[in-house]
Amino acid sequence: MESIGMLMAMIVGAFVSLVILLYFIPVGLWFQSIISGVRISLLQLVLMRWRKVPPAAIVNNLINARKAGVHLNRDELEAHYLAGGNVKNVVTALISADKANIELDFKVAAAIDLAGRDVYDAVQMSVIPKVIDTPPVTAVAKDGIQLIAKARITVRTNIKQLVGGAGEDTILARVGEGVVSSIGSAASHKAVLENPDSISKLVLAKGLDAGTAYEILSIDIADVDIGKNIGAVLQTDQAEADKKIAQARAEERRAMAVALEQEMKAKAQEARAAVILAEAEVPKAMSQAFRDGNLGIMDYLKMKNIEADTDMRDSISKPPSKPKK
Repeated sequence: MESIGMLMAMIVGAFVSLVILLYFIPVGLWFQSIISGVRISLLQLVLMRWRKVPPAAIVNNLINARKAGVHLNRDELEAHYLAGGNVKNVVTALISADKANIELDFKVAAAIDLAGRDVYDAVQMSVIPKVIDTPPVTAVAKDGIQLIAKARITVRTNIKQLVGGAGEDTILARVGEGVVSSIGSAASHKAVLENPDSISKLVLAKGLDAGTAYEILSIDIADVDIGKNIGAVLQTDQAEADKKIAQARAEERRAMAVALEQEMKAKAQEARAAVILAEAEVPKAMSQAFRDGNLGIMDYLKMKNIEADTDMRDSISKPPSKPKK
């Protein structure tokens, strides 16, 4: 029984040792590379393990590139993997670019991948252009009519400017600005409705794809709708503003007139008060004139007769009062 147990332990130990040996020395992967025409030594595969690079990720992609007619360097693939790049995506993009006769080398593809862009998707977009629909763009023609336009942009990737080039948001912003400028320079909204392609021609001629990661192939105006009459709205608002200004000025003049009237009334009351005060001084003056001998009895009687005549004329001039019922 002891011999059987020792034999089983030896078998298990040998199996474990074989698994560990095959993990660090991938003989099967080395044999696969040899029959696929990829020259790589068994020692290099072992060293990949120590460099923490999965040999299968490098060898399988080298085999795919070799079968597709693309020659790649093992050291470059390892360096790209250690830099955090997606080796499979880069190799697939290089194969697709080669089949589509698109000039793309490994360094450019690796730089695009490390920049955070999908290099394979960029190659696919170079082969099959992408259509981008802009949101509704609102602009006003010179006759004051608002137009709402929607554009459809056909772009393809400009691989040479993919690293550091602006993205789709910049394309949309520039096209929107160009549409607004083109509609705003139109003399009439009818001219825009009759020839919407004039907008796309003007916008396309401005070279809006400069400095971007895309090449604009065409700009098509998908739809143009009529919005508000902005000119009439502005005129209405201006008239309402002028009306309010005129009302404010009229209210100011009315307030000044009321103030002037109040001032005149105050002055009239002051004048009446002055007259009353002056009349109050008359009896005093007459008494003083009697005492000084400057006023005689006859003069005083004449003055009373004049006052009586004045009161009589006033009573005659007034209309008769109605009798009370």
